[in-house]
Amino acid sequence: MGLYAVVAALGFRRYATYRVATAAGVFTNTVFGFVMAYTYMALWDERPHLGGYGVAQAVTFVWMGQSLLAASSILGGGFEQELAERIRKGDVAIDLYRPADLQLWWLASDLGRAAFHLLGRGVAPTAAAAFFFPLTLPDSPVTWLFFLLSVALGVVVSFAIRYLVALTSFWLLDASGIQQITALAGIFFSGMLLPLALFPGRLGDVARVLPWSAMLQIPVDVLLGRHTGGGLAQALAFQAGWAAALLAAGRLVGMFATRKVVVQGG
Repeated sequence: MGLYAVVAALGFRRYATYRVATAAGVFTNTVFGFVMAYTYMALWDERPHLGGYGVAQAVTFVWMGQSLLAASSILGGGFEQELAERIRKGDVAIDLYRPADLQLWWLASDLGRAAFHLLGRGVAPTAAAAFFFPLTLPDSPVTWLFFLLSVALGVVVSFAIRYLVALTSFWLLDASGIQQITALAGIFFSGMLLPLALFPGRLGDVARVLPWSAMLQIPVDVLLGRHTGGGLAQALAFQAGWAAALLAAGRLVGMFATRKVVVQGG
């Protein structure tokens, strides 16, 4: 495990070097946060307690979404592009000869990336919002701990989805189309546009059981105290279940992909 801890630390340091990009990301998240917060406030002005959220909770949902956007990599643009390119060029053959598990290597690197973005692009927008909007933030450190645990599980789910997408390059050679479709699904089904509680009927039922809800909707609801006691345990188990299932699927697909590399000669 020491190797993967080092890989995670290197992933953190790698993204920490992009200071200008981080500042630009903070600025962008903050601007979009203001736009969406005022839009939500107008909507909740007409429909108080829409979806079971008060106006302060709705605004908090907006800012938590902006704060977690980069960490959860809902829009993609992380390791999956690099891995897909290595597969396309055949450089992945070198990765497979390393004395390290391919999936765990990229998972560790992505966890380091997520940790940096949670601090570098998550804290500042929320701090700025606290000066201008009534946010609903918990006083209990236990709630914050469960929130961070939920965020970590959401990041693992995000990684597992993007890892599967990257592996499609073994067959498609160019995974950009699948990456774009996955990003659109993430925007819509994670709760980034609207809380999934606002989705009507069957659409809402389906959206809440898809893995993307584990990336944003559930962590924010944990922070807002909408999951407590047995409900909290169920929410975390839901995230852990999707993480385990998708990681297992990535392991299985990776086994078939490795055979394809061997058959093709590297």
